[in-house]
Amino acid sequence: MEGGARSAACAARGGGGGSRSGGDQEQSPTSYLRLCLFLSVCLQQILEEHDFKEEDFGLFQLAGQRCIEDGHINQLLQVIQDERNKTIIKSMGWNLVGPVVRCLLRNGEEDKRDCLLMFDLLVKLCNPKELLLGLLELIEEPSGKQISQIILLLLQPLQTVIRKVPNEAYSLGLALSTLWSQLSLLPVPHSEEQIRADEYGLCQCCKALTEFTRPFVEDMINNKENKLKDEVLKFCFKSLKCPLLTAQFLEQSEEVGNDPFRCFASEIVGFLSQIGHPVPQIILNHGRKKKTWDYLEFEEDDDKQLADSVASLTYLVFVQGIGVDQFPMVLSPSYLLQLNMEHIEVFLQKTEQSVFSKGLELLETSLLRLEDDSLLYQYLEIKSFLAVPQGLVKVMTLCPIETLRKKGLAMLQLFIDKLDSQGKYTLFRCLLNTSNHSGVEAFIIQNIKNQIDTSFKKTRNKWFAGTQLTSLLHLVLSLPEGAETDLLQNSDRIMASLNLLRYLVIKDNENDNQTGLWTELGKIENNFLKPLHIGLNMSKAHYEAEIKNSQQNSQASMCKGVCSVTVGGEEMPAMPPEMQLTVLHSALFTFDLIESVLARVEELIEIRTKSTSEEYVG
Repeated sequence: MEGGARSAACAARGGGGGSRSGGDQEQSPTSYLRLCLFLSVCLQQILEEHDFKEEDFGLFQLAGQRCIEDGHINQLLQVIQDERNKTIIKSMGWNLVGPVVRCLLRNGEEDKRDCLLMFDLLVKLCNPKELLLGLLELIEEPSGKQISQIILLLLQPLQTVIRKVPNEAYSLGLALSTLWSQLSLLPVPHSEEQIRADEYGLCQCCKALTEFTRPFVEDMINNKENKLKDEVLKFCFKSLKCPLLTAQFLEQSEEVGNDPFRCFASEIVGFLSQIGHPVPQIILNHGRKKKTWDYLEFEEDDDKQLADSVASLTYLVFVQGIGVDQFPMVLSPSYLLQLNMEHIEVFLQKTEQSVFSKGLELLETSLLRLEDDSLLYQYLEIKSFLAVPQGLVKVMTLCPIETLRKKGLAMLQLFIDKLDSQGKYTLFRCLLNTSNHSGVEAFIIQNIKNQIDTSFKKTRNKWFAGTQLTSLLHLVLSLPEGAETDLLQNSDRIMASLNLLRYLVIKDNENDNQTGLWTELGKIENNFLKPLHIGLNMSKAHYEAEIKNSQQNSQASMCKGVCSVTVGGEEMPAMPPEMQLTVLHSALFTFDLIESVLARVEELIEIRTKSTSEEYVG
């Protein structure tokens, strides 16, 4: 029996025991018929799997691959279709999957029909364990746009094979992990045009992946297979992180079916509910029962991975409304805000604009449920309630996109509006001490002024009057480094502080002294007004000297087209002399503006104190 097979092999290779190169070089159709003859004769004689030798596998793979690569697909298909060849196809057929798949990806329609038929037969006849590994290897191979092509081609046969292997849960987990790893390499489209074009096929793959997973989820519902549930749960959490954490959603006015990411998110949320993990349970228990998820084997740090996934889920529920109907309506707005703040913090810590913009949306949705002045100050004792405003400051000051900077500013103002008086007071002190940004400090000082004004017009507020306000005023009406403070860099804060002081002098009568200003006026003059005078004189003298030097040196620099100027010990970037002068004159204008407001404040103080003295004498 073996002798007959060996003889057939020799015949197929072009001779009995001679050099191999002669057979390899022959390119006539007869050589491929000999290869097919080898398959046919060999397979008819060998009936049991243990009869195969190692060289049989090599010859089979070589023969089959040559037939496919050189267009003799029909001959090979006839051999595979032959009922007598089941044994060898079961043992060796998986070796042909790679060549068949590559044929499907590159050949014309006529070859594709034969290749598809051959592929279906291989999936039906081959050893499912070997075939599973072969399919997963094929999925792992490609890069770029070929990733989606191979996934879309192999998902259906992969599903069929998994159902045939003994350990279905392990196989499904291995398959889902491999698929997700490849999908995570694809760029996520953001604009509507990119989503419609789907250049890398990610949107198509997301849809196909839910169709691939759905039958297994349905099996779990019927059979209560916990191991399968664990694998699907891991996949759902990974999908919430990638692509759904960064994915942008189309406007909700669009038809839901037109948004592939919304459809994918809806399916993932549905899977979670079907396998016994509804979204309220996940979101409400997150942070309290983290050990519940200890068996989830994420590639990154578990806590970080889980935090990203649950933050993504929270955004889907409360901003996009996916699964929100599962939440009980009795939950208070302040409780929901507390629930979401940890996830908002996660979003704002990200550097991707598509991600932290979701944090802004989630914060807005959560805050709009609250009445103004209703959020108790005790909430600021929770870490995330102070971390989120500080995250907003980073967005306001570091984000390169103007619309997002403005959105961050609006959200910080909305958050301030929702806090009660003590909460506002506490937050103001915190941000003044931590922001390290003149524009942000000016914004906070303007808010302090607004709260003082409200206290004057309505019921007196102890947090923005008297001794409590006095402490805050000393923090505001000061220079960070005394007379040596960089007045240009801190100009926004200084102007806001002067405007607040001017308002207080006008609004608060010295006899009433509701704000405590007049009691503390001496300290304010020593800590703020006098150092400011000195700093202005020093800064103006310095910049005037730089202007004079720039004018004197400009002629010498004309040949180079640029000149250099040192300001505050640092050399300004090289620029044309005219631009240098413009910058220096602009700085002088800022100092003049500060000086004029300072003079007006001191004039008002003098008028007020003189008037009070005259009344006292009278």
